[in-house]
Amino acid sequence: MVADGKHKVDVSLLFSKNVEYYKVLYDINETNFLNGRLNNLNKSASSVLLKIQRLETLQVHPISMQRRDFFRNAGMTVAGLALPTGAIAAPPTVPTFNLRKPAALRPGSVVGLIAPGSPIPDLRIEQAIKSMTNLGLKVRQGRNIREQYGYLAGSDEQRLADLHWAFSDPEIEAVWCLRGGYGCGRLLQRIDYDLIGRNPKIFIGYSDITALHLAIHKMTGLVCFHGPVAASDYPDETVAHAKAVLMEGKKPYLLQVPSPNADLPGQEYKPLVITPGKARGTLTGGNLSLLAALAGTPWMPSLAGKIVFLEDVGEQPYRIDRMFVQLLQSTDLAQAAGIALGVFSDCEPKNSATISSFSFTEMLMDAMGKLGMPVLYGLPFGHVGHNATIPYEIEAALDAEQGSLTLLERAVIL
Repeated sequence: MVADGKHKVDVSLLFSKNVEYYKVLYDINETNFLNGRLNNLNKSASSVLLKIQRLETLQVHPISMQRRDFFRNAGMTVAGLALPTGAIAAPPTVPTFNLRKPAALRPGSVVGLIAPGSPIPDLRIEQAIKSMTNLGLKVRQGRNIREQYGYLAGSDEQRLADLHWAFSDPEIEAVWCLRGGYGCGRLLQRIDYDLIGRNPKIFIGYSDITALHLAIHKMTGLVCFHGPVAASDYPDETVAHAKAVLMEGKKPYLLQVPSPNADLPGQEYKPLVITPGKARGTLTGGNLSLLAALAGTPWMPSLAGKIVFLEDVGEQPYRIDRMFVQLLQSTDLAQAAGIALGVFSDCEPKNSATISSFSFTEMLMDAMGKLGMPVLYGLPFGHVGHNATIPYEIEAALDAEQGSLTLLERAVIL
């Protein structure tokens, strides 16, 4: 018998010799939460008391399991049904939103610069300010963009404060990330999504910023933008893409792989039709490593029926293969409408003379060529100078044989 002074439950009634289903109740911080994974139970403070309130059904794998195995695998002890005390917040209740498009930028618009991931040298911050000025924009700098905390651009609290500041300041019309790197995923459970939802504005960056794009859209419905960070180089093509999408709201807007006779800066820019065909759907995706890391979390979007755009940098073929398999096995990627791949920079095998490996192209054909959907490689986005701006959740059309991805609707309000 287990009692907490308020409820009494005979634990022995919950078990049989061979168990396929268990009924367990937890009242967590006065909010009932049970999503089938006990390791996601909320611990909102060091002294939170978990109470048994009512029974709900938790399905487990249909195998024989002894009582001690159940408690060990669930991370509990029989005495008091104690749970782990790690600082794990409960996954949020994901609301349903209509698509929210931000207002377009115009000459003289004010952008807020933030560094939600890794630290950035002063020289690159100055380069970013110059690039924004060249776009005809005015700049406000986050208070903490020059901070450094190990491999992060300040503590979680500092980086979160700048994010919230940029969205709450009514004079700022776009939030432009200075760089990616690492650290955005640490902020997701602490973001004030209501604040962002009340102040929709352009939010742009790529690489590690993928985590923020996906979480912000899922929790607010805001159209975010996978595009150059503020400290990127801004060749003419990148500037043209940014202006077309963020300022002019062009539709339709065509992104095209290089022509066959183009003078390419490297082999990784060479386009490849992995699977021919056409597809239409809304856009989602981003950095492959970040999507693989988000698989199984509340922030991972559904990929079914969508055109999934992917890019990465500095990964060997077997690692890209592994991350792609992770998405196939943990998400609904197999039900996507099509896959649009950018430029995967520096992703050829290392030490290929001594270690057997597929080439990057061979890996793409083997890993992605049997999905029964259009797959195209070589579109102008990724960790490269020519980095197009791609809006999330906007209707688009992919034509693998023509080497094109077309934005079919505006992503901003003119």
